[in-house]
Amino acid sequence: MAEKKVSLPAKLINGGVAGLVGVTCVFPIDLAKTRLQNQQGIQVYKGMLDCLAKTVRSEGYFGCYRGAAVNLTLVTPEKAIKLAANDVFRQKLSKDGHLPLWGEVLAGCGAGTCQVVVTTPMEMLKIQLQDAGRLSAQRPVRAAAAPGPAPSLACPRQAQSNPPPRPSATSITVELLKTRGLAGLYRGAGATLMRDVPFSMIYFPLFANLNALGQERVGNVQTRAPFWHSFLAGCTAGSVAAVAVTPLDVIKTRLQTLQKGEGEDTYRGIIDCTRRIMSREGPAAFLKGATCRALVIAPLFGIAQGVYFLGVGETVLGLLE
Repeated sequence: MAEKKVSLPAKLINGGVAGLVGVTCVFPIDLAKTRLQNQQGIQVYKGMLDCLAKTVRSEGYFGCYRGAAVNLTLVTPEKAIKLAANDVFRQKLSKDGHLPLWGEVLAGCGAGTCQVVVTTPMEMLKIQLQDAGRLSAQRPVRAAAAPGPAPSLACPRQAQSNPPPRPSATSITVELLKTRGLAGLYRGAGATLMRDVPFSMIYFPLFANLNALGQERVGNVQTRAPFWHSFLAGCTAGSVAAVAVTPLDVIKTRLQTLQKGEGEDTYRGIIDCTRRIMSREGPAAFLKGATCRALVIAPLFGIAQGVYFLGVGETVLGLLE
């Protein structure tokens, strides 16, 4: 089977462009997912749509993109590493143009492992920025629920405390490096690895087999699947893998969240986090944000695979030559 080989620089460009386009499209849903997963006691949001509506009302439209700058900055190397590493591993494990299922799973495992070096600090910073709005919204809810006399209207400026300044990615990074060193940015790396490796082991083999259904053989040449087929294959494989690893994503999000609301648990590690969530919130808590996560990952990887297989990187390199 003859197949057109794509250079590594082209793969990196394809992955980077795909990541930028995909994140821009789905970031508000990802913000809702983070806020819903972090809710423990006071329920500020009833669901994804309620979260987005309240975010727009209290923080404006661009509040839905809080933390997007970090994601857009680091998603290019993250997606480039993930897609390119999977492709390289698949080529290395192929024999005579054929890759067995175990090879597909192993290639996905390698891709998920490689991306953690970028994914962990990216998600660490993004989660703090995304969750800041939930913590701010939790204060008036807590005040309204608290028993006691109504606040005096005589001195409104004294009665209302000034809201804390909004964090920035730079301030969080500086503080973490100052207090915890480089390890601070890699808090939750084990949980990130525990989520991303199974995700890649499910996603890439499933996508490859779904995408192969749209490929045609002309003589001894295997053609690429059309754009729409690659897009749908990416959406389907992404949503299945996303829902499958949602419990691991909940654990990762909880571990990486530095600022907690009143009465919310802090955790000593993966096992402690799992035990506390199970005992205090029940098994359903491990599926918090599952719908949001599927709605994020499906178009994200659909766009990624569509761009990747359209060969944007090859076109860019051709124009530069």
